[in-house]
Formats: sequence, C-alpha cells, structure tokens
Amino acid sequence: MASQSNKTQSVYDFTVKDAKGNDIDLSIYKGKVLIIVNVASQCGLANSNYTDMTDLYRKYKDQGLEILAFPCNQFGGQEPGSIEDIQQMVCTRFKAEYPIFDKVDVNGDNAAPLYKFLKLSKGGFFGDGIKWNFSKFLIDKEGNVVDRYSPTTAPASMDKDIKKLLGVA
Repeated sequence: MASQSNKTQSVYDFTVKDAKGNDIDLSIYKGKVLIIVNVASQCGLANSNYTDMTDLYRKYKDQGLEILAFPCNQFGGQEPGSIEDIQQMVCTRFKAEYPIFDKVDVNGDNAAPLYKFLKLSKGGFFGDGIKWNFSKFLIDKEGNVVDRYSPTTAPASMDKDIKKLLGVA
C-alpha cells in the first residue's frame, strides 16, 4: 500500500495510493504546506471538519496549501463504503476539491507507513496512537511534521499556523 526507505527524513519520502490505486510519490508536494488528515464521512465530526477544510483549501491553495485526506474505517466503522463512494460523497456533499487518497489504517500492525512516521514525529497528548477520525498533521514546506491537532480541533483554528508556514500576512 505505501512504502518508505530505511532513512525516512520527511513525508516526501513516502509513496501512497490515490483513490484510483495509483502510486503517488509525496515528493510532488515539495514546497507546499500540507494538512494530512484521516477522514470518515459518517463521523459526527465530518460536517464541520470537511466544511472548514474546504474553506481553508479555497483560501490558501493558491498560496501553496494542500490537504491530503485519507479515509479510514478504524473508528466506529464510520467509513465503510468503497473508495469510489467515499470520493463521490465527499466531493458532492462537502465540495472537497483536495485529493482523497485510498483507505488506510492509521493504527495497528497494518498502519500505513506514512501514519507510522506521522505518529512518531508528533505523538499526541494521549500517546502516539491516533484516537479518532479527523486527527490532523500540519507539514511545512520541507516535509517536516510541525504540529498535530486533535479530532475536535476545528481546522479553521489552524489558520494562524497555516499562514505562518505559508509566509502570508
């Protein structure tokens, strides 16, 4: 599903699968500020998180923000559909214009290597595991994990941190 070298230095060292099963080398995002988030369309946090993320993306995409959304069904079975169904719902209902990647596990033995790296880089308040849907990681232009935000942190509240990394007033 995803691969990494033995000397992982940044998120750019990973390859992940897009919604169509194609390999995507995350180095294509070099020079961009990233939000990497595990999503679930049937979660109670979906409406507010997707709405805020869509607003942030529209506001900052031209300045270099990208949002990478990874559907995950590990929390309450709240992302049970096929990747095609998920993508259609997210793009239609939530007007998401940012990339939706293939489903991943974020915890456990089958956790995606990218998520293992993210968790090692920025453990959460309650430890290294992802606790719920919509855990958000903020990545700088060099691919370093700068911050981690809880599922209940509104993406809109990340605005100041995003602007700082983008270098916009």
